Amino acid sequence: MTTQTIGLWQAAQQQFARKDWPGARRSLLSILSIQPEHVAALLHLSYVESYLGHYRAARECTLRARHLEVRHPELLMDLFGRLRTFNEAEAFFSRLQSLPPLSQVGIPVLLTIAAQLSYLNLQERALPFLAEARKGDPDYPPMLLASAQVLIYLGRFDEAEADLARCLRVAPDLAPAYWQLARLRRQTPADNHVDRLRELLRKDASPAERTTLLAYALHKELDDLGDHAGAWRALETALRAKRQALAYDPEDSRRLVEQLMTLPGAPITQPASGEGGRTPIFIVGMHRSGTTLLEQLLDGHDDVKGVGELYDFTSQMRYATDHHCRGVIDATIMERAGSVDFEAVGRGYLDKIGWRLGRERCFTDKLPSNFLNIGFICQALPQAKILHMVRDPVETCFSNLRELFSDANPYSYDQLELAAFYRQYRRLMAHWHKAWPGRILDVDYAELTRDPETVLRRVCAFCGLDFEPRMLALTERERGVATASAVQVRQGIVARERPKWAPYEAYLQPLIQALRED
Repeated sequence: MTTQTIGLWQAAQQQFARKDWPGARRSLLSILSIQPEHVAALLHLSYVESYLGHYRAARECTLRARHLEVRHPELLMDLFGRLRTFNEAEAFFSRLQSLPPLSQVGIPVLLTIAAQLSYLNLQERALPFLAEARKGDPDYPPMLLASAQVLIYLGRFDEAEADLARCLRVAPDLAPAYWQLARLRRQTPADNHVDRLRELLRKDASPAERTTLLAYALHKELDDLGDHAGAWRALETALRAKRQALAYDPEDSRRLVEQLMTLPGAPITQPASGEGGRTPIFIVGMHRSGTTLLEQLLDGHDDVKGVGELYDFTSQMRYATDHHCRGVIDATIMERAGSVDFEAVGRGYLDKIGWRLGRERCFTDKLPSNFLNIGFICQALPQAKILHMVRDPVETCFSNLRELFSDANPYSYDQLELAAFYRQYRRLMAHWHKAWPGRILDVDYAELTRDPETVLRRVCAFCGLDFEPRMLALTERERGVATASAVQVRQGIVARERPKWAPYEAYLQPLIQALRED
């Protein structure tokens, strides 16, 4: 670096630290005008452009950086993360090919690559990087946690439990390990972690994230043991800790739904058949409504490939509107949607997803929150089939309360906020049915679990497929399942006589009463 670029770099770092994004952008652009191949400046500028909402510029910075030599491990980790953020799979894999032998790659980089491959739903491809990291340090807790997560997604539960147990022998206070262990299997009176979890929660000055993980783990274990009063107290602790860490305004969700309901509806002509090309099958609905179960069943069809939860359609809408948003959609994308070339969005979506596909004519895209994108999907992909999972409102919402998501579902940590979001979701789905008649098939979760063949025959007919009996052989599936239902779906189809929320009915009255207003 020259003296001038050193000064600009120091200024950019200070501006970045205090979130002065316009100032950081000016400093970084000045560096790049002097030194166009400054990798750190390009990657920092990619982040800054994203924070400013400039999707195309942020993506372009990342794609420029991927062609350059990157020596610093942290920059290489950033590069892989950014390429995955923009769903630039071809560039991601190309960069992987340029790595030195894995034995010469540091453990943090190996774990970053494994994590990004897991985010891409490529669990098997993550395993060699985790194995190499294990050679470097078999007792490194982040490696053991990452390995356990991938093994859970692959249904290799005994190996995952062994990694988590080893992790806790090395780091006995590590909250994420307890959270994973609690979810991995049903706890018993003779084999559980309740006392240890309570001890850790009693410690002073626990960070909110740590409290959240431990309290969710305690809730799950006490629920397994039938101590519903104690389980509810633990859940309240978890919800309170998580909600306090999030910035969420229910009015934003209401306003977004109002905007979405102004979109134009269906043309008079029928949608294209999709024969001779790829037919996407979007599986949408509230989280925890059974979308994973439906996808796994469809994946058993010879002409359907299940590819998991994808943000590829959102990436296309972000590119089309040149706006980098949080979540699948926001008000700015809505405001700019009127000038979008939806044919290009659909073409870009199919092009970018092509690397995932095999010979199958159809594929599933199972991102539940794509229910917000239905109006755009119908315009961009007239051949797409949309399956909407419908589940009992209290069951759906209680299952959301019990699930620790990322920051993507901030509405799910308060009973009244969750009920309000659910009401807006149902309102929007009713609108989509009217605006796009015949494009959406409701699939009832309870009926699917009680009479799966009848429901699947209906689903197949809607999707233009013949029913195949092997679709019902759920326990034979080997593909990775990178969702919150990764453990549950391996247990096969379960029809419950008594809902999971029943023992908590007295505690759930705020939610139940609010849902009755729908």
